[in-house]
Amino acid sequence: MTAEPADSSGSGRERHLGAPAIVEIDPAVYRNVLGHLPTGVTVVSGSTAGRPVGLTVGSFFSVSLAPPLVGFCVARSSTTWNVIAEQQAFGVSVLADDQDATSGRFASRVEDKFDGISWEPAPVTGSPLIHSAVAHLDCEIFDVFPAGDHDVVIGRVLALEVHRAEAGALVFARGGYHRHESID
Repeated sequence: MTAEPADSSGSGRERHLGAPAIVEIDPAVYRNVLGHLPTGVTVVSGSTAGRPVGLTVGSFFSVSLAPPLVGFCVARSSTTWNVIAEQQAFGVSVLADDQDATSGRFASRVEDKFDGISWEPAPVTGSPLIHSAVAHLDCEIFDVFPAGDHDVVIGRVLALEVHRAEAGALVFARGGYHRHESID
């Protein structure tokens, strides 16, 4: 597909020439192929009416140093994300390799995902941050972009800290959890 540098409206977005090709991709094949790419596992969290809420996210990434921005992708159908987004702020807990049960809990449809989970409020936004995580980030929503059946959420980092530098990060690939050794 060919793209021009930018459209004439000044929006900075690329325009693609020609009609897009419609290709049918089997969802099972799509998951299988992309499942070979390991992803770090995080819990994105917030609160509503003083009650902590959160969801597992495997698409977390760094966006920019100046300003400090991070991003992740979330299904538009996520009711948990919709509750967090209303607060315009969120916390991120980078899970350690011994927190696979925590990841599974936050990926489930359990009513109170924080039941039995130890946490503390983030320093700026008060978003819940899970104890024993490798690292935490405290963010406000900077922008949200629609992308298919998901949204790409960009957050401005307000505070961040590494808590367990010696721990390996939890990694998900090929349908299961794996250990990513700490890099010195």
